[in-house]
Amino acid sequence: MGLIGIILSLGLLMYLAYRGINVLILAPLLAMLAVLLSGGLPVMATYTQVFMQSLGGYVTTYFPLFLLGAIFGKVMADGGAARTIAEKIVEWVGGDRAILAVVLACGVLTFGGVSLFVVAFAIYPIANALFRRADVPKRLLPAAIALGSFTFTMTAFPGTPAIQNAIPIPFFGTNVFAAPLLGTLAGLIMLGGGTLWLSRRAKAAQGRGEGYGVHERTGADSSLPEDADMPGFVAAILPVIAVIGLNALLTYVVFPNMNADYLADAKYGATELSRVAGIWAIIISLVVSIVLALALNWKRFADVKETVNKGTMGSLLPIFNTASEVGYGAVIASLPAFGLIRDAVLGLFPNNPLASLAVAVNVLAGITGSASGGMSIALKALGEQFAAMGVEQGISMELMHRVTALSSGGFDALPHNGAVITLLAITGMTHKKSYSDIFVVAVAIPVFATITVIVLGSLGL
Repeated sequence: MGLIGIILSLGLLMYLAYRGINVLILAPLLAMLAVLLSGGLPVMATYTQVFMQSLGGYVTTYFPLFLLGAIFGKVMADGGAARTIAEKIVEWVGGDRAILAVVLACGVLTFGGVSLFVVAFAIYPIANALFRRADVPKRLLPAAIALGSFTFTMTAFPGTPAIQNAIPIPFFGTNVFAAPLLGTLAGLIMLGGGTLWLSRRAKAAQGRGEGYGVHERTGADSSLPEDADMPGFVAAILPVIAVIGLNALLTYVVFPNMNADYLADAKYGATELSRVAGIWAIIISLVVSIVLALALNWKRFADVKETVNKGTMGSLLPIFNTASEVGYGAVIASLPAFGLIRDAVLGLFPNNPLASLAVAVNVLAGITGSASGGMSIALKALGEQFAAMGVEQGISMELMHRVTALSSGGFDALPHNGAVITLLAITGMTHKKSYSDIFVVAVAIPVFATITVIVLGSLGL
């Protein structure tokens, strides 16, 4: 009965989230449903001591990243930097390569730390105009934005400040540059494969006489006035470079030469520098980059206080949605029947923890419709076991980190994913018109890239 309760709870979570019910309500209710069906377990104690404790622990660890990332994205958008970067990339690659221009523009911004939601709003007006001029079917636009925003820059390329690349750090004692060669390879597979797919789809559509089409304007069609004073490219790109450069400097130069023995003290968590340095590096990099972006574009902000306040408030719902999913996962992991699921996952590939890890993260990311949520649930429940298995078999913790991050960006983009639903709303498209291409570039190709990394990593390459 306990196993049935878990399956029913997970099924309802996926279905009701797809129907638009907020996970802040769903997660605790469905977690308690699973507890009730398990029988004999204290519901209120599980809620306050397991669900809420796990939710709070996640917020404590990752809130600065969500907060600073949202503020940075809002500053880049309101100051015009995001638009300048996008327009420059369009200029470089040519207006006739609309798909590649949109993918690269989104990739540069998200790799620089701008939230994918902010990127979607900032890029859409330019991308829409570019698709219209090039007469590329608009139904391909959501997939182009998805490819550039939540695939290779979210999970693959080393150094990305995306939350999905930061969550594995405490579990494996790594940093955001983990497994750089295999991460870069996976990113190139996603970028190249996705762009090739969309380009061929566009060519086939044009061969049938299908062009941009007739579409109504959406509320996101105009993010900034056409005659707005835009910053120069150097001023726009410097904050993005600062995020990446400072992150690398702190990770490889500053922190390794710093004495942090005080971290062994209980009041500082009785931890080690290697377990927190990755988070520290991202926090410091984002703070400096926010200040830099504000300073370089100060005169272009209508109201700096309003920009910062909106960025701050924009971070709250995403982190609490994800933290609620983490709390839900902690409850499920505490149930006796979860042992059957854990043993099944670990037993799928008993001699290859990389493959077991990939399956666990992908399945949970797909069920929750969240890359960060599914990854957090998997690591919370099985992270120690996977790390121990990796050590026993001589697998690099950096490789474990990269496979974990890559796996979170596969099944997460199923139709009920919040980012997918938001992207379709911004572009005025529907699942029926655009989701098949989103599935290929954001699910199928990333899963193939993950499998490639697992195979090469298992061979010691």
